[in-house]
Amino acid sequence: MAVNSKKIAVYVVVVFALYVIITDPAKAADYVQIGFEGISDAAQAIGDFMTWIANGGE
Repeated sequence: MAVNSKKIAVYVVVVFALYVIITDPAKAADYVQIGFEGISDAAQAIGDFMTWIANGGE
């Protein structure tokens, strides 16, 4: 049962993503840019934290 629910959820997300891309490509591009900016900011924060640790937590 859980596997079927998971497959259904994946299909719903894929269909929604395709719908957004087809109906409004500019908005879809904005969503992708926001996602990548979030990932970039998170990676930068982790790098800053690791640098802080490597410097002895000063």
